[in-house]
Amino acid sequence: MSTSAVPSHSPSAHVRVSVVVPVFNPGESFDDLIASLDRQTLDPSRFELLLCDDGSDEATQARLAEVERTRPYARVLYLPHSGWPGTPRNEGVAAARGDYVQFVDQDDWLFDEALERMCDYADLHVADVLVGKEVGVGRPLPTRIYRRDVPDARLGRDPLLEMLTPHKMFRTEFLREKRVRFPDGRVRLEDHLFVMRAYFEAERISILASTPCYAWVKQPGSASSARIDPESYYPHLEAVLDLVEQYTQPGPLRDRLLRHWFRGKVLKRLAGTRLVKYPADYRERLLDVVVPLARRRFGPGVDGGLAFPQRIRAALLRADRRADLLAFARFEKDLDCRVAVTSASWSRGGGLHLGLRVDITRDGADALVIEPDSGRLTSLPVPMDGLPTGLLEAGRELRNDRVDLVMGDAGDQRVLASARLKDGRTATLALDPLKVFGRGDESRGVRIVAKVRRAGWTFDVPLTADAATLAGAGHSPLLAGRTCTPVAMRGGAVELRRVFPGGRLKDLAGRAARRVRSRARRR
Repeated sequence: MSTSAVPSHSPSAHVRVSVVVPVFNPGESFDDLIASLDRQTLDPSRFELLLCDDGSDEATQARLAEVERTRPYARVLYLPHSGWPGTPRNEGVAAARGDYVQFVDQDDWLFDEALERMCDYADLHVADVLVGKEVGVGRPLPTRIYRRDVPDARLGRDPLLEMLTPHKMFRTEFLREKRVRFPDGRVRLEDHLFVMRAYFEAERISILASTPCYAWVKQPGSASSARIDPESYYPHLEAVLDLVEQYTQPGPLRDRLLRHWFRGKVLKRLAGTRLVKYPADYRERLLDVVVPLARRRFGPGVDGGLAFPQRIRAALLRADRRADLLAFARFEKDLDCRVAVTSASWSRGGGLHLGLRVDITRDGADALVIEPDSGRLTSLPVPMDGLPTGLLEAGRELRNDRVDLVMGDAGDQRVLASARLKDGRTATLALDPLKVFGRGDESRGVRIVAKVRRAGWTFDVPLTADAATLAGAGHSPLLAGRTCTPVAMRGGAVELRRVFPGGRLKDLAGRAARRVRSRARRR
């Protein structure tokens, strides 16, 4: 195969968007990406696919050549092997003929209307960066960033840091004029460096949340779950922190931004089961790196927005109290949350009213014992002497204690009902069956999951009940020609079922999950 980057097709009169894909010996899922581009509602003459081959084997190069031969919108850039996606992406930007560049990874795919809707929204709002809604396939994704469309999103005000993946649309001339590039070579967090630089330089960032655009697919053996090498990883993190400090002044905005990486790249790796499961020698290596990092790069202002458990973890980390940090992690690991239905009844309007009891225990005893007046946690088996005053007070978090009932898989959950926790233990809420399955929905069965927030800790657990409690509720009033009933399954997990005419029960599970999977299978 030639290493030439000369296109095999003549350029169209006006290309709206260049889809840049770094490629290296892709698997079968690459066909899903190509099929999704074939289905785009944007006319094929208005976009181009740049397959930036990073020195793949001959079989892959033949595969790419066939895509180029059979699709006038595709061209292949044959590049020397770099071993990392940054350089192929940079070459794609340099070769792009479109007004916009959309980065896509070889294992992912685009929803049918993605390119058309994203181009239109970017045009409408004169966006330098357009954040299209990402949908996780086999992976959970943050949701706050996609609650609503935001024509003019701002760092520090809108949750832009929730998604720092490069799977976004960028104005091509903006990237070139501002010299926004991925670092070449093997650089960890290269996507953070690129996206944050673009965020800082952009005159306008827009969020398109009302249309699913990008399917981010988790592949077996994904490297994202691999254990990091502390000595080599954290210097790359410091490069991101340097970039933030370059573009901000000391104060609330800088602290708010730095908090994102302190929470996600340091404290998260020291929490609960994760820290406990590390081999002792690895744990010491990790702490040897992150203790001085925490002292040097994350000041007291960063702690202000941390959740209660994270504030404790941060204080123990800076004090280098390693034994206590491990004891706190064991405490978190052993927390056991259970949410049980204590009462169930149907209202005349068709709502299922549920009384809930939440128990968070450790070794069979209440784990989170909190003084009602001070909001002070008194059940923590870790000495707090010598640490900042008030560290054990969780007043702010206690005001946000709540339980949500949700359905769907981790990548596409939907909240069905929410309620505040009373005294950290009980809640009453109403579940609307039409939110679960809607009119005309013939999907199978819904297992209800409870998401609990208590004193800054979060738990995702099955909603449970005994059969007698649910049996007392009976069937719902007639809704759209059918009724429904809650059922306690094996182990007590609660499932909501529809009762069809003639008494036939039809399960209502996984509508959202199957919808995503069916899109992934389409060609």
